[in-house]
Amino acid sequence: MSFFLHKSNFLLRTVYPECWWKIEDESEPTIYLTFDDGPIPEVTEFVLGQLDKFSAQATFFCIGDNVRKHRDMLYKVLEAGHMVGNHTFNHLNGWKTDDAVYLENIQKCQEHLGVETSLFRPPYGRIKKTQAAQVMENYSIVMWDVLTGDFDRNLPAEVCLKKTIQYTKPGSIVVFHDSLKAWPTMRKVLPRMLAHFSERGYSFRAVPQPVYAGY
Repeated sequence: MSFFLHKSNFLLRTVYPECWWKIEDESEPTIYLTFDDGPIPEVTEFVLGQLDKFSAQATFFCIGDNVRKHRDMLYKVLEAGHMVGNHTFNHLNGWKTDDAVYLENIQKCQEHLGVETSLFRPPYGRIKKTQAAQVMENYSIVMWDVLTGDFDRNLPAEVCLKKTIQYTKPGSIVVFHDSLKAWPTMRKVLPRMLAHFSERGYSFRAVPQPVYAGY
C-alpha cells in the first residue's frame, strides 16, 4: 500500500526552500496543474481533451524515454499550447542514483525533448542537495503543493477527488499523472476537479518558464 502526503508539509519545504511548491498570484485564483510521467497515447490525449473543455493550460513533466517512443504525443501537447518540463529520461530516484549518472540522465531527457525548458521535477520528489545545486544552474526545480495520489490503486477515486479539492488553494501546484498506472483513477478525478474549480472562478495556468543564461 502506498504512503504519501496529499499536502506538502512545512518540513519538506524547509529542507528544499529553493524549490517551487506554490506560486503566489493575487490577481485571480489560479491553480497550476502539472502532469508527470507521460506522454502516453490515449492517456495524454484524454488529458488534453479535458483541459481544452475548460480552457485550462498545464505543464507536462515528460519522461525522456516516453518522448522517444511517443514523439507525436509531445507535439500534441505543445500544439495545444501547454508547457513541458524535464522529468529525467528513465524516471530515476535521485536518492538512489550517483550524481553524475543523475545529471547525465536529465541531459539525455533534454536532448530527446528537443524543446527548451527551464523546468525540472525530480521523480518521486527525491533529489539530493548536491544534485539540486547543479540542476538549478539551468532549471527551476518544481515540486508541488498538492499530490492527488491518482497513482495509488488502493485509493478510491472519490477519496482522491475529495482530498485534492480539500487541499487545493489559490496558487497550488497540483500533480496528476498521465501514466498507465494512474489512468483508471485520473480519468475519473480530473474532469470533476476541473469542473469544481472552474465553477468557482478559478483559472488553470502552466508553471511559468524562467529564463536562464544557458538557454
